[in-house]
Amino acid sequence: MKYNYLNIYNNLIKLTRNKKLYLKLKNEDTFADRLFFLFFHMALFLKHFKKSADIKSLQELFDFVIKQIELSIREIGYGDISVNKKMKGYINLFYSILEKIETQDLSDDKNQTYFLKKYLNTDENLDFYVNYFNKYRLFLAKNTLNNFTKDIINLNF
Repeated sequence: MKYNYLNIYNNLIKLTRNKKLYLKLKNEDTFADRLFFLFFHMALFLKHFKKSADIKSLQELFDFVIKQIELSIREIGYGDISVNKKMKGYINLFYSILEKIETQDLSDDKNQTYFLKKYLNTDENLDFYVNYFNKYRLFLAKNTLNNFTKDIINLNF
């Protein structure tokens, strides 16, 4: 089954643009913060749907998202060498997040707090983020992959 990767990507971006995520950060909203939240949403998404979707489709989704990030970096105005260097760092960050999500028990709030503290570089408002991502995981459990392939869905949870 061929999925509409653009709609899935747009739904992940919509989640990433949730203003509540950035109100709790001490520092300004940066491109790196947005990428972290995109990668975290995407990693949980991939982990959840790897049981019901074929690996090839999920790999194609990953490739599509990475290509979109690369295009965004190019639109900012970085040159080829800078883009390649930044993309290498971003892909390593994503794999780091994905590995932690796969190997750690993130159903435990204490593990989630430690995980988020590491990546957000803050001790403040971590309970908010733990609660948010618990709701996101429940949201994933209540929806199918096909729901994400349709037009941008209502992502209030």
